[in-house]
This record gives sequence, C-alpha cells and structure tokens, in this order.
Amino acid sequence: MAKLAQNFAKYVIHARLESSGIVEKPDVIGAVFGQTEGLLGSDMDLRELQRTGRIGRIEVILRVRNGKSEGEILIPSSLDMSETSLIASSLETIDKIGPCDAKITVKNVEDIRSQKRRYIVDRAKEILKSMIEKSGEGSYEISEMIKQAVRTWEISSYHGLSCGPNITNFNEIIVVEGRADVINLLKNGIKNVIAMEGSNVPKAIVNLSKEKIVTAFLDGDRGGDLDLKKLLSIAELDYVARAPDGKEVEDLSQKEIFKALREKLPADQVKKEFGSYMLHQPVNRFVEPKEKTVEKPKIFKKILEDLVGTRAVCLMNNELKMVGKVPLSELQTSINSFKNVYAMVFDGMINQAIVDLALSKKIKYVVGMKFKESVKSNGVIVLSREQL
Repeated sequence: MAKLAQNFAKYVIHARLESSGIVEKPDVIGAVFGQTEGLLGSDMDLRELQRTGRIGRIEVILRVRNGKSEGEILIPSSLDMSETSLIASSLETIDKIGPCDAKITVKNVEDIRSQKRRYIVDRAKEILKSMIEKSGEGSYEISEMIKQAVRTWEISSYHGLSCGPNITNFNEIIVVEGRADVINLLKNGIKNVIAMEGSNVPKAIVNLSKEKIVTAFLDGDRGGDLDLKKLLSIAELDYVARAPDGKEVEDLSQKEIFKALREKLPADQVKKEFGSYMLHQPVNRFVEPKEKTVEKPKIFKKILEDLVGTRAVCLMNNELKMVGKVPLSELQTSINSFKNVYAMVFDGMINQAIVDLALSKKIKYVVGMKFKESVKSNGVIVLSREQL
C-alpha cells in the first residue's frame, strides 16, 4: 500500500487509469473532482467529503508508455463500506482526462484494518523473538497468549450472530449457545463456529443447517438440554456434542473441547435414544435401544476386536447372529447376497459411502474403527471403536 499522510482511513480505493494520450497528475485529480461533482448529491460530493476529512488526499501514480499514460489512483476513505463503494463506482463514470479519452477501472477496495492486523501479528512475532532471546524462559506460554489474542480478534458476525471468520466458507460448522463459547473455541483454533445467542433458534442457523454439516456443541446442564431440544425440533442437525456434566463450553480447556467433539454422536441417534423431550445426561454415553435386551455395544466391541487387521466385514441379523463375512473391498458387490442384514461391523474407516450403502440396504447399525470424515447418518446408527 502506498504511504498516505492520513492515518484515519478505514479503506483505500485502488483504481486503474488508462488514457489515449499523455496526461499529468493535476489533470487526473481535476477530472476526478470535476466529473463526479453532483453525481451522488451534495452529501457525497468529493470536495465536501475531503473538506470534512472523510476522504483523504488523492494520490495519483502515472507512467508513460508508447505515448499514452497509465497508472493508479488511490483514495483513502473513512466512510462506511457502502458509501466507499459508491465513491469507488463513481470513478468509473470518468471518460475524459484533459484533452484525452480515458478509462478508469476500480481494481479493489482495501480494508486498512486487515493490514493493521497483519502488522500487529508480524510485530508480535518480532517482539516474542526478542523476549525469547533475552529471557530464554516462558516462550511457549507467551506464544500461546499471542495466538489466543489473535484468534479472539477474528470474531465476526453472520446475520447478527457471533461467529468465526468466513463462516459461510466452511462445509462443516459448530453451533454453540453464546458469544463467550465462540471466543473460547476461537482461542483454541476452531474457527467454523457460530452462536445461537438467544432462547430461540435463529432463522440463520436453520438455513445453514440445510446447507452444511452441523454439530451442536452445548453446555452440560439443563440449559444445554433445552437448547438441544429446540435445535433437534427445528434445525437439521447432523451431530451432537456436549460439555462434561455441569460444565459450560465457554469454560472448557482445549483438551476438554477436542475430547467432547471427538465423542460427538449422530443427531438421529440422539433423537432415538434420548427422545425429543430429554432430561440432561451426557450424550457421549451409549443408551441401550429399547427394542432389544441384548447388550449390542459389548457384542460389537468384541467382533470389532476380532476383526483388527483382517480388513473384513461381519454382517449380522437382528438377533446379532453373524450371517456372513466378506472382504471390505468386496462389500459393495457381495452385500446383495445377504438378506435381512441388521448390522455391519468392519475393520476400516467409516465414510459417507459406507453409511449410504447401509441406508440403501436398510441396515440399522454401522460399526467401524474410526471416522474418516464427517457423515450424514440419515437414520443409520453409526458407531466408532472409541464410542463402544
């Protein structure tokens, strides 16, 4: 960015200039003021904005090439985003500079604050390095403090809800209860997080749940139960994670956060096992389905342990008797040979393709070593070795 005398600016407009002949800087500045005068009304007149300090000194950088002038126009602005955009677009109406035909194209509008943040981070690194060299102690703690401060600055807003930066760019998001929860997750490196911020589920959360893979990460108390009930009834949740019993997400350590997220359960399973009007209990605990008295987790765990290293799949009926065993690589073609498969237990990583296959064959349980990716269960109960 060019050095500007004004340090008030929030934005800098960068525009490219091309003219049919040779022009001077005063010609360019005169054209900018003259040909935009009255275009956006008196409140947005460039001379008045510059007089009141809302538009800074216009910088023009020119080069002459083959008898023509080309270059860049820089205009610092302390106006808001929409007003700065109007000023920028008005430049493109200029078609003549001095005696020459000209064309001005806005390249971009730079957010100065993001550059300041980069400077702060870079400077913090230099200061940290200096401190380490002088003291040789506490470098890890200092580094973590700086990292956490930088991550906290990244808190943003989506339809008025506190969230991590660029929440719409993530395919998977985590929904928490409040702003303090967002800050704690940002401090610990998790950016794809957004808060409900209220007793009702916002429409923005509902809309996001239709487009993205959503994990609800809620407090381990009665309030978390109530929020979970609302989310399950309104939004299209994929997974549910809970803070340890009696704890809130905003108070969790990094280890507790990642443990809770690792132990998340498919939302469909939570609905079936706990019901729509649940009382609080940690959702990472397996609750026995009512239709069977057999202890499925113990059976699944034993079979899974026997399968380690075999790369095989055990197919079971609703009495949990094995009806077949096939190589995992042949599952897609072999499964059609078996009827009334109730569960599949396999030595491999759980992915969406396996879950979709189970859904198409009306298989209720899919049990694998661990998750390769986040999956949409769509009614299939999906369990990893860690959850058994």
